[in-house]
Amino acid sequence: MDVAVIEEPAAAEASLDPMRARLLAALAEPGSAAMLAARLGLPRQKVNYHLKELERHGLVELAEERRKGSVTERVYRATAASYVISPAALAAVSPDPSRSPDQLSARWLLALGARMVQEVGSLLTGAARARQRVASFGIDARVRFASAADRAAFAAELSQAVTALVSRYHDESAPQGRTHRVVVGLHQIPDTAPSPADAPSSQES
Repeated sequence: MDVAVIEEPAAAEASLDPMRARLLAALAEPGSAAMLAARLGLPRQKVNYHLKELERHGLVELAEERRKGSVTERVYRATAASYVISPAALAAVSPDPSRSPDQLSARWLLALGARMVQEVGSLLTGAARARQRVASFGIDARVRFASAADRAAFAAELSQAVTALVSRYHDESAPQGRTHRVVVGLHQIPDTAPSPADAPSSQES
């Protein structure tokens, strides 16, 4: 898989361990404990222990077994190219967008994003078990506003357009209908960290 969603707290904890994260990255290409130990400069026994933990949580899987004389070498691979930890792994403290909806709040936008990760992750997990595809759609665009007034006007027009589309296509009475969620977000792209020469001095306000 391109992306796997981690929903179990124990699996999330395993993936966040620095050593295991290095092993997951290295297992983009299959490798054995001996191969990984040599590649990463780590003791083989330690690598083998962490591989077993990753396998136990479904983050790596056995790719093949190779016989070398009287020894069997186990070759592993990561179950995905990348991983996303679902807020479901922190269910008791995961953000809830319904608590304080505010279209102008960055924290509410973050809560919406967390809910989307959780819901789409759940769909992907179920679809993988059923060997089906998930019906989805996404738009990713960049826009540079000349002023805050232009940004506000853009947000107002976008809100009106989405509301009109939802009103046109929403059918509460459709017997075979399926409910979908539409999330549209707008946020500034973070700047790269400034160099020491560019950083403001302590005298600047």
